[in-house]
Amino acid sequence: MAQAVDASKNLPSDPRNREVVFPAYGDPQQGNLETPINSSSFSKWFINNLPAYRPGLAPARRGLEVGMAHGYWLFGPFAKLGPLRDTNDANLAGLLGAIGLVVVLTGALSLYANSNPPKALPSVTVPKLPADAFNSKESWNNFASSFLIGGIGGAVVAYFLTSNLALIQGLFG
Repeated sequence: MAQAVDASKNLPSDPRNREVVFPAYGDPQQGNLETPINSSSFSKWFINNLPAYRPGLAPARRGLEVGMAHGYWLFGPFAKLGPLRDTNDANLAGLLGAIGLVVVLTGALSLYANSNPPKALPSVTVPKLPADAFNSKESWNNFASSFLIGGIGGAVVAYFLTSNLALIQGLFG
């Protein structure tokens, strides 16, 4: 059954919703809501410390950080859950799978960069966007090329750590 909507505020008429959910900046015409999740100080701190929103970083540095994280965590599912997971070549398959996906993602970033992406809009969580991030095709292409380098580097580090786990455990144990 559909819930009744209070037309004067464009919010569901349940009074509990009005305690925690508000139109962003008090303007319901923006089509954004302030919730306890997106407007909390922890959420704002966390999001604003991600490489995409951290002020003062060049697009290449942003791409390198994002690529390293993605390459590192993409290795695991390919190595440990892929079809070669029970073979001696599982780690190599994970490395090649992660690198392949990073290459595909870099291609997607390059296509997006050349599609004249619109400027980012401020939101409840990120009210002040970094001035030097994602403003032109050149900055998007710099991000994409650095993403490729970082992604391959992250996958290689994950491969090295996983392949030499016994040696590393021997150093600390």
